[in-house]
Amino acid sequence: MREAIDVVIDFFKLQVQSNSPIIGLIIGMLVIILESIIPILPLAVFIAVNMLIFGNIVGFIISWVATIIGCILAFTICKKGLSNIFYSKIKKDGKVKKIMNKISNIKFPNLVIITALPFTPAFAVNIAAGLSNISYRKFIAAILIAKVAVIYFWGFIGTTFIESITNINVLIELVLIMLGAYLISKIIMKRFDIE
Repeated sequence: MREAIDVVIDFFKLQVQSNSPIIGLIIGMLVIILESIIPILPLAVFIAVNMLIFGNIVGFIISWVATIIGCILAFTICKKGLSNIFYSKIKKDGKVKKIMNKISNIKFPNLVIITALPFTPAFAVNIAAGLSNISYRKFIAAILIAKVAVIYFWGFIGTTFIESITNINVLIELVLIMLGAYLISKIIMKRFDIE
């Protein structure tokens, strides 16, 4: 597995060095945007590669911006393209309507926390939010805050999955980031009247 990751990193580094940093930046962003639409792609690997190639700060920013773009794109596809079809199919299904009503009425801080959890499938959140009555404003505000925690976790932790969930320092950092995201979401909710 390590050899495969090294091959991917070497490929991206070669593209950046032989062509231009812009091409590497575009490739680094495109794979993360695609991950928001095609959930089988490994987000953690792409974030780590971006940080290894572009450095921690630039790699973090590239990954965060690309994740935001990908989430908005997936949300929009579901909101504009699939929601009418979805609702026409579920008119008679009371259980699904009830679930969609709960999703539509989720409180802003709860949406931020759910989205900020590193192991929450972003694709599922994007689809559920897009098919529900969640507004663009609420969704975009939530992912702008929440994706900081996700990118931090997958990019800066830099350890294996098992080490990450068993290392108390990593868990404390993640809890503090989640608490910060929650507090920021409460402030934004009040200041911008997002329910």
